[in-house]
Amino acid sequence: MIARLLRMPLVWITAVVLMFGIGAGLYWFQPWKLVTDREVNETLAVAPPSSASPPATLESEPASARPAVVRQGQFISHEHDTSGVARIVRGVDGSHVLELVDLATSNGPDLRVWLSDQPVRPGVGGWRVFDDGASLELGKLKGNKGDQRYAIPAGTNLEQLTSVAIWCKRFSVSFGAASLAAERSG
Repeated sequence: MIARLLRMPLVWITAVVLMFGIGAGLYWFQPWKLVTDREVNETLAVAPPSSASPPATLESEPASARPAVVRQGQFISHEHDTSGVARIVRGVDGSHVLELVDLATSNGPDLRVWLSDQPVRPGVGGWRVFDDGASLELGKLKGNKGDQRYAIPAGTNLEQLTSVAIWCKRFSVSFGAASLAAERSG
């Protein structure tokens, strides 16, 4: 009986279609990324507030001779649990970088770091808004855990781009986002 089934073309066509479907599904969804992490620990321009005080040599320098946090915010969760701090740091040369501090989110297919003009909204209503207005992709997410830096191109209007999202480009959904509020001078 089995030998007779294997000689039928419909059985072979069905087997090939099933194998192709399984392969395409694995490629598209990449389910193993939900249980794997990639940790990145790049050196940050400004030590996180919980860190020890900067060395005395830095304290004696004028503020303009040190990198400064100009905007920052806490991540909120969207499609996946996400936590950490996003901050824009102005370097002594006037350039800007986005730093993700203590980021923790799920791994996923095709994750990107986006600056956006869209407000950060909690809940399901905030999952898909970041591709609606102006946005700037800073690159692929380097890792789903740890500290990382992304250069912001010169001339970027940071007054317009007031939020950051960990964006899954494949499924057009935010894993998590943070509003970037201006730092108060003090």
